[in-house]
Amino acid sequence: MTQEFHKKAIQHPIFKLIGDTSKELGVESYVIGGFVRDYFLKRGTPKDIDVVAIGSGIELAKKVASKLKGKPQVSIFKNFGTAMIKHQDLELEFVGARKESYHRDSRKPVVEDGSLEDDQNRRDFTINAMALALNPENFGLLLDPFDGLDDLDKKRIKTPLEPNITYSDDPLRMMRAIRFATQLDFTIEPKSLTAIAENKERIKIISKERIVDELHKILLSKKPSIGFKLMHQTGLLPLILPELHALQGIEEIEGQRHKDNFWHTLEVVDNISENTDDVWLRWAALLHDIGKAPTKRFHKKIGWTFHAHEFVGSKMVFKLFKRLRMPLNDKMKFVQKMVLMSSRPIILSEDHVTDSAVRRLVFDAGENVDDLMTLCEADITTKNPKKQKKYKNNFQIVRQKIKEVEERDHIRNFQPPVSGEEIMKAFNLRPSKEIGIIKEAIKEAILEGEIPNEHDEAYQFMLEKGKKMNLKPESNK
Repeated sequence: MTQEFHKKAIQHPIFKLIGDTSKELGVESYVIGGFVRDYFLKRGTPKDIDVVAIGSGIELAKKVASKLKGKPQVSIFKNFGTAMIKHQDLELEFVGARKESYHRDSRKPVVEDGSLEDDQNRRDFTINAMALALNPENFGLLLDPFDGLDDLDKKRIKTPLEPNITYSDDPLRMMRAIRFATQLDFTIEPKSLTAIAENKERIKIISKERIVDELHKILLSKKPSIGFKLMHQTGLLPLILPELHALQGIEEIEGQRHKDNFWHTLEVVDNISENTDDVWLRWAALLHDIGKAPTKRFHKKIGWTFHAHEFVGSKMVFKLFKRLRMPLNDKMKFVQKMVLMSSRPIILSEDHVTDSAVRRLVFDAGENVDDLMTLCEADITTKNPKKQKKYKNNFQIVRQKIKEVEERDHIRNFQPPVSGEEIMKAFNLRPSKEIGIIKEAIKEAILEGEIPNEHDEAYQFMLEKGKKMNLKPESNK
């Protein structure tokens, strides 16, 4: 291997300091992994820097921190043999070079001290195994035993060692391979792809939290469909997201077919990714049709139907989040809401858009109405240019209507113009169902456009409604 020096990559003063400190301690040090990979990919300057020491990474971290301005704190993780320093805008992680061996039922390795070669052997992919020397005598020397540079050039994900061993030892690497292929728009080399398919069942020993972390990164990529196609191709998808996998396939009865909702969903996710970086809105796009698999029915007169698939899908969101140990909080409720309402603007765009229907949409969607419209616009996947133009124009009409109605009627995050206390005082009532009936009647009258969303008109309406309910205003008693 020819000796190539890349001092430009490590021109930041921190690298020389680490190298000089290493020499003082009698150890060697190298920057390795993502920092080196991203330098050669010209992806900007990463702020996360992994330093491997041939010796104690923790001792090297302590010594480096003592020389830095402000003497930053060293966070030590003894179980992992690592130490972390946060300095300015950098996060430096130090670890001693090691070799690893694995038990069949765990991804937690038995770790021993090792050489740089041992440490590079244990790396997940060739493009993450490249190292740059920080030692004064060979500062900037690239050590690339597995031709990672060549794989970068060929846009290829490849394991340093036999892929079956790499993936079986730590099955999370299967998801990482797919994630890197998605983020970098690389291909996974055929032998490696086959090994993922052969080892797919091993994913079951990985914690749900780690799997979700990789799913998030796939979803936040420029074109998430790459990752989900690879998960489908390797057989990982039904093990991780069976609800999504169940959408795959087309049935035909009596010459009537429905579209393949799996491939449609991937188009929707790619579409929405062009317009939002919100991972939870991207989750909503991924899950917006999951209710179609359990609700699919064929009727001779009308063909295929998916009645109430939005409602069923929103219930499935909770089960999916719970199974994957994702947050069961406002994030989950947002995804549920988007799935539940995903067809509402579509129905509006197909019919004559009435102010009343728009008011109800804005009332129900609240502060998420813009997100809902973004989701529905992403749902346009027709390849017919005329239809696509028509649907997009219709959605523009709906958006304009929303703006007009919102400016006039202030329905978003609706607050009743007449409070329960006012109703109680007006009719000398104690807390009772009559108050709820009157409040609901006021809300309906506003949504239907019978009265404006203003206090005086709503108060007058309240008095009339009370009269019909045989309630007497306090002043008449």
